[in-house]
Amino acid sequence: MPGPRRRSALIARLVSDHPGSSQGAILAELRRCLLDGGVPPGSPIPLDEVAAAFGVSVIPVREALKTLIGEGLVEHRPNAGYRVAMLTAHELREMYLVRGVLETAALNAAVASATPEDDDNARAAHRALEDAVTAGDARAYHRESRRFHMALVRPCGMRRLLGMFESAWNITEPLQPMAHVAATDRARLHLDHGVMLAAFLARDADALVAAARAHHGVLQSSLEALPLDTGLFADPGNI
Repeated sequence: MPGPRRRSALIARLVSDHPGSSQGAILAELRRCLLDGGVPPGSPIPLDEVAAAFGVSVIPVREALKTLIGEGLVEHRPNAGYRVAMLTAHELREMYLVRGVLETAALNAAVASATPEDDDNARAAHRALEDAVTAGDARAYHRESRRFHMALVRPCGMRRLLGMFESAWNITEPLQPMAHVAATDRARLHLDHGVMLAAFLARDADALVAAARAHHGVLQSSLEALPLDTGLFADPGNI
């Protein structure tokens, strides 16, 4: 006789205090769960259970999932249902390449438009990264790394560019790549962050862009070293 069905990782993380939630609220909560890294790539998304958790029919849940499919966070296969999207190792490296190009474009404009408040935000993000490195907290490092990079690019004020940058970043979030790289690589990457911060505060766009490009080179090397047998990556022959 089969044992009890194991609860979905997604269902365990959903927070729904308002039965009958709107489609927008359902979308926002599903997106939050996928971006915080607590639901690994490939995890099933049981439509009926999600609907029950929100106290709604499957219709608004299905519509929310369609939006997340468009964002690259969810996959759907006929007769197999929905699951958290998976990337091949090649696709992950490709997304980091895209992020590097978008970030370089944003940094040039950000330096010209940054304010003292932006400097404070960048310093605070860097301190949080420092704390994560000191504590050896890989998940916190991943989270604060995103905060730091966003603090540097946000002053550019280019809404569409920032939207593309954030979307490209979101696609890799379920995998939590920086939580899986070696501790020595995280320490090396953090040294790059210090160089980037100094260039940003000095309003030296050339130095900042050069530091960002070097940083992305280290990132790519770190990604190359990630093990492929963790179950987090999609099989390139079966996607």
